[in-house]
Amino acid sequence: MARRKSRTLTEVELAFMEVVWDSGEATSETVQKGLRCCGRPLADGSVRKVLGILEAKGYLDRRPQGHGYVYWATVPRDKARRSMVQDLVDRAFGGSAALMVAALLGSDAVRRKELDQIKRLIAGREKGEDHER
Repeated sequence: MARRKSRTLTEVELAFMEVVWDSGEATSETVQKGLRCCGRPLADGSVRKVLGILEAKGYLDRRPQGHGYVYWATVPRDKARRSMVQDLVDRAFGGSAALMVAALLGSDAVRRKELDQIKRLIAGREKGEDHER
């Protein structure tokens, strides 16, 4: 069975986007070097293929420069993260953010310091503050 096409970022696409977000603008060579530093060595053709996919998904735009292109993000990092979280909530928790939070809090993933930060975020949200957007 063919894998469904995802509008959100895959793990590899997220690694590409992290390089572009950190760089502001990037060529395929810049992305390739950034990925190599993160332990993801990929051939230039593979890098260009994924950059094309990210452009088709609407996460990147490009302009010609020399014999290649310069890419920049068209989706801010925080918006992409929210989209990925919403996709996870929808797919894994039937659209219930409460079930996702319960699963997270029921694991060992949340440290005491993070729990305090989460409490502050919830308190701010209840007061109408918007910390993420």
